[in-house]
Amino acid sequence: MAAPQVAGIPRAAKVVQPGDVAARLLTMLFAAIVFLLVVLLVFELWVGSAASRQKFGWGFITSTAWNPVTDEFGALPFIYGTVVTSVVALLISIPLGVGAAIFLSELAPAGPSNALTFLVELLAAIPSVIYGLLAIFTLVPIMRLYIEPFLKATLGFLPIFQGPAFGVGYLTAGIILAIMTFPFIISVSREALLAVPREQREAALALGATKWEATWDVVVPYAKLGIYGSIFLGLARALGETMAVTMVVGNSPEVRASLLAPGYSIAAVIANEFSEASGSVRPAALVELGLVLFFLTIVINALARLLIIATTSKGSKRP
Repeated sequence: MAAPQVAGIPRAAKVVQPGDVAARLLTMLFAAIVFLLVVLLVFELWVGSAASRQKFGWGFITSTAWNPVTDEFGALPFIYGTVVTSVVALLISIPLGVGAAIFLSELAPAGPSNALTFLVELLAAIPSVIYGLLAIFTLVPIMRLYIEPFLKATLGFLPIFQGPAFGVGYLTAGIILAIMTFPFIISVSREALLAVPREQREAALALGATKWEATWDVVVPYAKLGIYGSIFLGLARALGETMAVTMVVGNSPEVRASLLAPGYSIAAVIANEFSEASGSVRPAALVELGLVLFFLTIVINALARLLIIATTSKGSKRP
C-alpha cells in the first residue's frame, strides 16, 4: 500500500531532465516541418491556380470542356476517369489481395509464407513506368484481341461493355492499377491479420470450429479495420498513379459510360500537358487539377492511417 501523504508536506515534484526537454523540442520541430511542408504545398497549388479559379469558379469541377484554343477548361472528364479506373482497380484487387493475405497469414506454412511475402514486397517496389511498359506490350494486345471482344460478345447488352475494342481505356487502366495496388493490400492486410491475438484463434478452435471457420468468422472480423486501411491505401495509390495510367488509359478528355472506351485521369493530363501549357489559364487549370487530386489523396491517406493505428491498438490488447 502507498504511504499516506503527510499533511502540509507536498509530494516531490517530478524532475525534468534537460535531455528530455531537448528531445521533445527537437521531435516537435520535425513534426512541425512536416506540417509546414503540407501547408506550403497547398499554398503553392492555391496560388498557382488563381487564374483558373477566378475564371471558372466552382464550374471548373462540373465542366466537361477542355479546349486550349479557346481557354475553356473543366475537370469533370479527368475526375471521372480517375474515379472509374480506381474503382475498377479496387474491384479486382480487393478480393485477390485480401484472399492472398488470409492465405499468407493464416493458412500457408511459415516458410512459403515468408518467401511469398518477400516477393509481394518486391512487386510494390517496381517503378510504375515498368508496369506501363509491360502493359503496352502485353496487356493492351491481350485486351484488344481476346478480353474485350469476349466481354462484348457475352456482356455487350450492358452499356459499360459497348463500343469498339481499342485495347486502351478505362478497363485496361483499371487492371494495371489493380496489379499495382495488389501488393499494398496484401502487405497491410497480412500485418493486420497477424496482429490478432492468438487467444482469439485458440478459443474458436477449442469450441469446435475448423481452421477456415476460425479464420473467416473470428480472425477476419477482428482485423477488419486494418483490412479497410489497406483498401484505402490501395485507393490512394490508384488515385495518384501517373505513368502507368498515362500509357494505357487512352488520353481522351471525354466522359463515356463504356469501360472499353479511352479516357483520361487527373495525374495523366498533368503529366502530358503541363510541359507544353502556355498562357495563364491553361497552366492554372492544370495546377487546380493537382489541387483537387492533392486533397483527395491527403484525406484518403489520413483515413487509412487512422484505421491502421486503431487496428494495431486493438490487436495488441488482451482480454
